[in-house]
Amino acid sequence: MKRFILVISITLTLWLLTSGLATAQHGHGPSGGPVGPAISQHGEMQEHSNKSGRESTQSGSTNHEHQLQKMTVSEQLDRNTHLATQLKGLFPPGTDLNQASSGFKNLGQFVAAAHVSHNLGIPFDQLKAKMTGASPVSLGKAIHELRPGADAKGETKKAEHEAKEEIKQAEAAGKSQAAG
Repeated sequence: MKRFILVISITLTLWLLTSGLATAQHGHGPSGGPVGPAISQHGEMQEHSNKSGRESTQSGSTNHEHQLQKMTVSEQLDRNTHLATQLKGLFPPGTDLNQASSGFKNLGQFVAAAHVSHNLGIPFDQLKAKMTGASPVSLGKAIHELRPGADAKGETKKAEHEAKEEIKQAEAAGKSQAAG
């Protein structure tokens, strides 16, 4: 009988240890949720938050991206003079880009709105008011409300593509100037 209890105890202990190791190998903590760094399907390191929400989710291959996300749009424009110079061409002369960009969630949203304003001839202040006001709406909805006859979906896609490319080119130009 003692031998039977000993075998059961050892088996149970081994089972608990191996199930704990298997859970740890899959990156799951005691709560069953992921903790610590993991690799996304795109090969980027991600920091998952625990159930208490103390850690923020961070995705990206460098801290540089995370730092840019913390900066305001105005601060990003001050830092990226190439982009600021390009954007000035979309606004009337003398426009203060820092003031124009205030209230936007991120740089891409601001740059896309600037392109829509320029492309469709919508006054930027009207577009900005729709997107950043008391009841903010998406770029597409703002286009639809201000230019009902325009292809809001197509114009949004076009402006977002222009914004992405312009930001990417300006960052590359800034990096090459810093290196040289």
